[in-house]
Amino acid sequence: MRLAAQCSPAEVTTAHLAEAVGITQGAVFRHFPSKQAVWLAVLDWTSDTLLEELRSAAAGAKSPLAALQAVFIAHVDFVIRYPGVPRLIFQELQHAGDSPLKARVRGLMQRYRRLVTELMEQARAQAQLLPDADLESAAVIFIGSVQGLVMQALISGDIASIATTAPRVFHHFLFGFARAQDRAELGVISV
Repeated sequence: MRLAAQCSPAEVTTAHLAEAVGITQGAVFRHFPSKQAVWLAVLDWTSDTLLEELRSAAAGAKSPLAALQAVFIAHVDFVIRYPGVPRLIFQELQHAGDSPLKARVRGLMQRYRRLVTELMEQARAQAQLLPDADLESAAVIFIGSVQGLVMQALISGDIASIATTAPRVFHHFLFGFARAQDRAELGVISV
């Protein structure tokens, strides 16, 4: 992931991988049958680690809306720590056709959307969301907001900048779906 943060994942060779971890190129192939297998392992680790961090962030929150905010910020923090991950994902999504890597990314996105939707359902059950809130659209906007922040940060070359922008973007998200008194409880009075 460090290599993917420094250059395009397509440019990372098994020789680069071997050098980065201090082993021979042959040793890389003793553990992984191909470069694609390495990236699949990276995506598996990413999926497991990211979702665990998001669930942990949500579990420590006092309300469903606070949990959504914690998930949003935890995702941004994850990207700041591992900027090679979005580079790998965005690069893979540019290729036409399906691939094992795309399938892994789809699986991650489905699990992520399910987590966000479950938190929104909890918020709706506690009357924290507007009664007519479309939860499916809200989940897409939630995830798309994080993705947009990440894409802009990668383009600007300042990945750490999203730590400052993310809370404001989340507050705008809340204005579309949360009740005013619940936004105020999170400190979102005006944007």
